[in-house]
Amino acid sequence: MKLDARDLQILRVLSQEGRITKAELATRVGLSASPCWERLKKLEQAGFIDGYGARINLKKLGAHVTVFVAAELADHTPASFRAFEDSVQHFDEITACWALGGGFDYLLQIVTTDIDAYQRLIDEMLEARIGLARYFTYIVTKPVKSPSLPPLEMLLG
Repeated sequence: MKLDARDLQILRVLSQEGRITKAELATRVGLSASPCWERLKKLEQAGFIDGYGARINLKKLGAHVTVFVAAELADHTPASFRAFEDSVQHFDEITACWALGGGFDYLLQIVTTDIDAYQRLIDEMLEARIGLARYFTYIVTKPVKSPSLPPLEMLLG
C-alpha cells in the first residue's frame, strides 16, 4: 500500500490523539466520514497502525524509576540472541528492548519502583542465566523529550 498525504495526516492525528472520534478525524484531515473510515481500515489492515493506547502519567501512580541498561551477551550466536530475546519478554519491568549494532548488543528500558527493585531484577536476570555477560546502568534523572511521531514524510522519501 502506497501512502498519500491524507494517509499521513490520519497517522499523524491518531498518533497524537488516539481517542479522537472518527467524525472529528475526518474533519481534521478534510474528508467525509465514510472515505476517512475506509482509509483508516486500510491502514489498520496493512499494518501501519499497531494499536491504540494511552500515555500514562507514572508520577500520578506513585514513586518509580526509569533505567536504561546497555547489555552485552556472553555468546554471540543466533541461539543466544533468541534465548535472550525470549527471556526478556517475561520480565514486566522491561518495558522496551532494542537489539543494537555496535558496542552493545541490547538497550533495555526498565521501569520499576526504586533502585533496590531494579537491582533485584538484574540479580534475577543474572541468576536465570539468560546470557547476560555485562551491563551498564543509566538512571533517568528527568524526561527531556517524550516519545513522539517520527517525521513521516522524511521516512517515505
